[in-house]
Amino acid sequence: MAKLTFENIGKSFDGVPALSDISTTIKDGEFVALLGPSGCGKSTLLRLMAGFDLPTTGQIRIGSDVVADAGTGRSVPPEARNIGFVFQSYALWPHMSVRRNISYPLEVRGLPRADRDAQVDAALEATALTPYGDRMPSDLSGGQRQRVALARCLVLDPTAVLLDEPLANLDVALRASMQEVFLDFHHRTKATMVYVTHDQSEAMAMADRIAVMDQGRILQIDTPEALYARPRSRFVAEFIGQGAVVPLVDTIENAAMVLGARVAVQSETATPTHACLRPENLTLGENGDLRVTVERATYLGGSYRLTLKTLCDHLLVAETRQRHTAGEQLGLSISNPWAFAA
Repeated sequence: MAKLTFENIGKSFDGVPALSDISTTIKDGEFVALLGPSGCGKSTLLRLMAGFDLPTTGQIRIGSDVVADAGTGRSVPPEARNIGFVFQSYALWPHMSVRRNISYPLEVRGLPRADRDAQVDAALEATALTPYGDRMPSDLSGGQRQRVALARCLVLDPTAVLLDEPLANLDVALRASMQEVFLDFHHRTKATMVYVTHDQSEAMAMADRIAVMDQGRILQIDTPEALYARPRSRFVAEFIGQGAVVPLVDTIENAAMVLGARVAVQSETATPTHACLRPENLTLGENGDLRVTVERATYLGGSYRLTLKTLCDHLLVAETRQRHTAGEQLGLSISNPWAFAA
């Protein structure tokens, strides 16, 4: 297990910055997800951790050891960092059996045959792959191949495990089952894990903390609950969960004008400028403070998600168990939204 520390990390390609001013710490044994849209820099940051690239600026430490320092040019090679890497493409050797795929990293390290066999058997059992040890990768399903990649990582007893969108190639049912496999792996090994994804439901379901990234920067790193309930920027508020960001007017103490109605707000700042309206902040009823029009109703199974348009053309998202149709006008009340300074 190991703590990962990043100090002023930057990375540029041909003079174009991909990462800027990344300074954060991933705690020993923590499961952290890097979440953001395509091109935000999350995979680049993962490659710097693994040692596949050298940062343009800054320093990376694993525990107390400096493994990358742009100032001195120091870069510990990937094989010497004791970090496991699980690729989106699985990266299995097609001519080797499952057992040999898992065993090969130990062969490279020169472990005796008896020790290799014992560690491979343990890795196969931990990933429920014991019956498939003699099969070839081409004979396995996508989820089984992903478990082979995880077992190959596990067999090295890594201090940290890096996962680059490992579920992107799987169908919905397999993704859900593999989430359980990764969580079980984390709970059993206590390894530090960093998981890259653009799927917020994956990140929210598995991570202890989530680092939301955009344009090469970490905008907020927090627990899933805090990111949802207390976003600190407009990007995070709009990217995480459902809802809408609307401007505040005439903020006095803990209340402000929101879409024309005076509403009590929650905030960490004395001068918030915007509010994040989640479905739980909205109540439908004829006695509501606002009038809204139903733009779209989507059945979710037991409830409906409504897209609502206000008189000032803001779009809000509400949830209800009652069926409503497009064009219907409803009353709406807003209660205790989170407010922040954009």
